[in-house]
Amino acid sequence: MHRLWDLLAPARLGPGFRRLVLTFWTANLADGVMIAAGPLLLASLTSDPFLIALGAAAPRAAWVVLGLYAGVVADRVDRRLLMLVTNVARLVVVTVLVVALATDRVGVTWVLVSLLLLGAAECFSDTAGATLMPMLVAKRDLGIANARVMVGAMTINQLAGPPIGAALFVAGAVWPVAAQAVLLALVVLQLARLELPTLERDPGRRSVARDVADGVRWLAGNAPVRTLALAILCFNVTFGATWAVLVVYAGDRLGLGELGFGLLTACAAVGGVIGALSYGALERRFALGSMMRVGLLVETATHGVLALTTWPAVAMAVLVAFGVQASVWGTTSTTVRQRAVPAAVQGRVTSVYLLGMQAGLVAGALLGGALAQLGGVRATLWFGCAGSALILALIWRQLPRIAHAGE
Repeated sequence: MHRLWDLLAPARLGPGFRRLVLTFWTANLADGVMIAAGPLLLASLTSDPFLIALGAAAPRAAWVVLGLYAGVVADRVDRRLLMLVTNVARLVVVTVLVVALATDRVGVTWVLVSLLLLGAAECFSDTAGATLMPMLVAKRDLGIANARVMVGAMTINQLAGPPIGAALFVAGAVWPVAAQAVLLALVVLQLARLELPTLERDPGRRSVARDVADGVRWLAGNAPVRTLALAILCFNVTFGATWAVLVVYAGDRLGLGELGFGLLTACAAVGGVIGALSYGALERRFALGSMMRVGLLVETATHGVLALTTWPAVAMAVLVAFGVQASVWGTTSTTVRQRAVPAAVQGRVTSVYLLGMQAGLVAGALLGGALAQLGGVRATLWFGCAGSALILALIWRQLPRIAHAGE
């Protein structure tokens, strides 16, 4: 057991890294349970694919309004304390939803409002959390550190969480939400014990607008990171469109039930685990630009294969492959950003980066739901395939330069 723990969280990265990893993994399990349970809850209340897709967009909509401000706050205050406060807020919202479900007083509007509030809290928590790894780990170790975080995220968030969430939902809609409340309480306890090095901050009083402008200006002036942010924005539109209607796709095209939807998301997680565990070897053997190119080719093909097939086995296999690329791409892009961005503006630059990412997912979810209403889920999947192919063609030559932006 000790050797397994050392493999997942190498001791050489330090005790702070290990505690941070545990915090992230616990939060990932809380979110993973709701990956399956959230859409299933909405699907049990309405058959409208647009409302179901709106549920996928609601948690991310807060980023459009609050994302840039969250970055300013992350650079101005104690980042650990910011995460602690926002996770307490998440716990309160989830607890209220548990009570509403237990007393049978919940409707579509109630669920959507809860998801919106959770998204607002997560906006601040995730922005702060994304800046912590460079505070604890040396630049040379960021790749392996992020890969280890990804191992846990994929295993817990995508592999364990969705089947658990779906199984708990079958037992009763209240149970996955109650489980999320318990896990968020554990996150709060872990954050209370986390210790971070002191970060020097500018003591002068500055306007929020000026701080935001500094973050935007830095990102706009760094061509590789800027292109990476724009690429992720666009790819998240195509990905968000497909993922928002996956629960409908699982039922209408594949004939899978509630547990089957959880199984689809788990297949992507299996691939994610493979990709994360293999990242160190891949990083040593292949150029990062080549890894990014192959990954985006796989993502583009995923949409097309899903649009063509009605066989569950084929859909599951392609989602495993997608999970591998998502894990490798996610680790690489995060590491590139963390290496390239100075600590003093990590929060603001990260918030601009994450705002674009979340805005892409929101736009994709809404567009995917609308396309599914007009032409069925295949229309959404073909949109994802064509859009991804176009974006990849535009950035193909720039990917090697992007991959090494932080060196």
